[in-house]
Amino acid sequence: MSIVDLETVTNPNEKALIMKKALSILILVLGLMVSRGMAQEMKLASDPDWSKPYPAFKIVGNLYYVGTYDLASFLLVTPKGNILINTGLDDSYALIKQNIESLGSSFKDTKILLITQAHYDHTGALAQIKKETGAKLWVNRPEEDALRTGGASDYEMGKYGETFAPVVPDKLLHDRSVIKLGGTKLTLLSHPGHTKGSCSYLVDVKDGDKTYKVLIANLPSIIIDGKFSEVKSYPSIQKDYASTISSMKALNFDLWVASHANQFNLHKLRKESDPYDPTIFGDKKAYLEVLNYLEKAYSNVLKKEDTP
Repeated sequence: MSIVDLETVTNPNEKALIMKKALSILILVLGLMVSRGMAQEMKLASDPDWSKPYPAFKIVGNLYYVGTYDLASFLLVTPKGNILINTGLDDSYALIKQNIESLGSSFKDTKILLITQAHYDHTGALAQIKKETGAKLWVNRPEEDALRTGGASDYEMGKYGETFAPVVPDKLLHDRSVIKLGGTKLTLLSHPGHTKGSCSYLVDVKDGDKTYKVLIANLPSIIIDGKFSEVKSYPSIQKDYASTISSMKALNFDLWVASHANQFNLHKLRKESDPYDPTIFGDKKAYLEVLNYLEKAYSNVLKKEDTP
């Protein structure tokens, strides 16, 4: 676009048109500057422990922890290939790959990818791992849109725009869907609230002459600051949280883990040099204490509904 000297323009209409175009460009530039400034101020939460390496270890039977120090990723090893649950941040890719290979498994043996929730701290490396391994991504149906938009359509995290690489699921699941591979069977439990499609898994794991029912839990923590009624893009959020808390309290299992290591006290229960002992993950009292704490948080948000 050439630069025009307004002093040489004699036609008033032409001069007005040029000034109008210049003003439009100025407004556009200022808008971009403001939006960039806001984007810089609105930073995603991060924790050094989310990217801190942590050696893989056997939880029980064919179930292994392969995540970072705090972002839990779980691997189920089977004769027909492996199932990977959660992929941490985008920088977790190399750590997860290294952990899987440290167990003697090939990274490319990953056949099925699952998630407990479609947030960037659990899906950051999902697209990259899916592309490299060729694994199929199976997800709870309500998470499809968030995955396709890289989190931009999430009712709360969407305010940050795209927070992870968009990825297209290969198969959509629902509450009580069964995932089978190489003799291992998981049952998906829909536990919405934290995200629209948050879910947990129950899996029976053989360990010697024992069989343990393991719960891989997605705990219903609340991430909004205001009222449930203010979340217009998720009108059932209040009902979903109540249903999830109730159903999770009623679950029967032998061992349990969760989406974050700190949620199930991994580093208090186990030191890296400790001998193998799956029973350390059998504290149901601690599980119920966490749910009671989250239920109180839920009640506190409910109280806001009665305030103007």
